[in-house]
Amino acid sequence: MSIPSFTLNRQIEICGPEISERIAAAVASGQFILGSAVTEFETAIARAIGTPHAIGVANGSDALYLALRALGIGTGDEVVTTPFTFFATAGSILRTGAKPVFTDIQVDTFNMDPDTALARVTPRTRAMLPVHLFGLMADMTALMSGYSGPIVEDAAQAIGASLHGRAAGTMGVLGCFSFFPTKNLGAFGDAGLVTAHDTGLADKVKILRVHGATKKYYHETLGINSRLDAMQAAVLSAKLPYLAGWTERRIALATRYTNALTQLGIAEVVPPIVPVGYRHVFHQYTIRAERRDELAQHLKEHGIGTTVYYPLSLHLQPVFRELGYKAGEFPNSEEAQRVVLSLPMFPELTDLEVDQVVEAIGAFYGYHA
Repeated sequence: MSIPSFTLNRQIEICGPEISERIAAAVASGQFILGSAVTEFETAIARAIGTPHAIGVANGSDALYLALRALGIGTGDEVVTTPFTFFATAGSILRTGAKPVFTDIQVDTFNMDPDTALARVTPRTRAMLPVHLFGLMADMTALMSGYSGPIVEDAAQAIGASLHGRAAGTMGVLGCFSFFPTKNLGAFGDAGLVTAHDTGLADKVKILRVHGATKKYYHETLGINSRLDAMQAAVLSAKLPYLAGWTERRIALATRYTNALTQLGIAEVVPPIVPVGYRHVFHQYTIRAERRDELAQHLKEHGIGTTVYYPLSLHLQPVFRELGYKAGEFPNSEEAQRVVLSLPMFPELTDLEVDQVVEAIGAFYGYHA
């Protein structure tokens, strides 16, 4: 038995011909940076997400940075965010010269706890940057009701997710997406997107992504080179029609995992939750597991791939040492780094494979159907 934690090979077998056709058209156009392929994708993804503006950029990290820059955030400012996420979230804040102010997560959702987040707001707070981790949106309703400043959504893992019918990337002033190959909608390399309601903010992002220029060789501000290239746009345009079906399949697989784990009654394992009113798109199916590392090794020995997202919270990372955070400040985040384990999750995973993963977990803890 060999069940990878993630693979693109099965997906490419399904949509490979469309991808090749799109890439060939982009090559024939002779436009490889921005151009018609990018414009076409931006229009289609804006419609799919439900936002008036979608700006393609080079990667998800730049999407975060450009969103903060478009808001004028810089040296001396503070941005409240979560320590339990990928480095790019806090790294984008530091890149602007601002300070990331960490706040703890909720135990059951892995997302920013609204109460503790709102308590971290100071006169220097210029924005909040919640993360919709693993495909589940943070509690934007509570954050928006308690904080009147701009909220930037890190929706890198949450395309297609929603909260009370409102899509990820449409509730904050700006939304940031990643199309890294392993994402629910993935390119063949790095790619990202910024969504916006406000035309002025969208225009700022467009200017910042091309070295701060409004027209060629005339630069109004200090921007960066973060243009979505036509090849990646072509791949994403080919895959986009499949996204809704892939998302439904992820949800079905997650339901199967949860039902099977619950039926076994494994006390040492806590499946992910889906709060009422939320649509979780399961970029990852992440459990809490006692003896996590031993379980991961057991599954590996049985040919089952797993991943730990994330083994060390950001407030404990060496690069953030100068911020002055100490172990024990964010107990929920630190507990999560000890127990989280992401099981195999991709749309082409079979029901039988899910059953085999659950059976192997049960065997490790001594539970049998």
